[in-house]
Amino acid sequence: MKTPRSIVASLAVATSLLAQPSARPPTPAVPLAKSTLEKIAAMTPLFDGRTLAGWIQAPPAPLTFSGSDIADLPALAKKLAGKSDAVAAFVGGQLDEPAQKSLAAFVPTEAGTKELTSALVKNLNRLVAGASVYEAVRFQNVRLRPGTDALRQKNPSGQDLQRLNRVLLEDAFPHELAPSPAASWIVHDGAMASTGAGRGTIYTQADYTHYRLIFSLRHVSGKPDHQPCILIFCARPASGEQGLDALGGIQFQAPNGGHWDYRPGINKAGTGFTNPAKPKFDNHEWSQVEILVNANDGTARMAVAQPVGTRAIENLDFKDPAAGRPGPIAWQMHNAGLFDEFKDVRIELDPKEDRLLTTEIPSP
Repeated sequence: MKTPRSIVASLAVATSLLAQPSARPPTPAVPLAKSTLEKIAAMTPLFDGRTLAGWIQAPPAPLTFSGSDIADLPALAKKLAGKSDAVAAFVGGQLDEPAQKSLAAFVPTEAGTKELTSALVKNLNRLVAGASVYEAVRFQNVRLRPGTDALRQKNPSGQDLQRLNRVLLEDAFPHELAPSPAASWIVHDGAMASTGAGRGTIYTQADYTHYRLIFSLRHVSGKPDHQPCILIFCARPASGEQGLDALGGIQFQAPNGGHWDYRPGINKAGTGFTNPAKPKFDNHEWSQVEILVNANDGTARMAVAQPVGTRAIENLDFKDPAAGRPGPIAWQMHNAGLFDEFKDVRIELDPKEDRLLTTEIPSP
């Protein structure tokens, strides 16, 4: 299993390889007024730069497999087809008919690889979501990692059982399945950093209704790639449950103003979004983001500045009274393989001024 040190190393390598020269914003960068900087500094921190206290990860670690988690498909196919050991025989016997046919007909062509990968991911995730795959006799020749064995001995249920099933399969096929990180989010150099673990969220323990949120973010890398995502008007999951996809919220993509509506029954770009401007910020560079949110009338406005500490450009607005609801604030890891970082997260509750502070022109 990846250690926090290896995750940090991955982030560092991705940063050095993928950072590109800054794409300049459409207007010259103007430093924020001292009074604005003082207002931001006086806001309440939501992240202390050292721990993830006050935030909830969902899931806390990867629960399911994706195609990229199969590190050596030919070797895995050979083990399953040949029932090379007790675990391989068990997994092979649990495959549905389409997967068995794909396995029997497998040739390592592009089409064959795609077909079998899809079939195996579907079946592995069905196993992960079911009863415990562990039996002493079945796993007697499998070397369990300490973390796997510690979780097994807790006799877990729910998401913890899904996590156990995944890491048991990783241990049984250590060369064929890629080891997953132990957490979806960590603290890295004073920032909340995603580990590329998989689709999911990290959200606040508290609910918020009317607030101003200011923070800095950057996108380190992604494979497949996607912009960093902020979720508002979220539905809090029931205790111990993963909840709705993307918490059923409204998604703002920073720094360039992409968006999505994840409310049940919608799941599309949706209505209510407008882009007052369309800057082309370099998402690999640090940006400062301000979002003004009011669940009472279903409105939210976003402004982004690059570099941090300069005047921002309003580039995304949303209005739909039906969408407004109190709830947690969340960062979304849109898919596996994404490395994003958030820091200097501050909030102002019930702001008296219905305006974006960071877009204002400083007084002479």
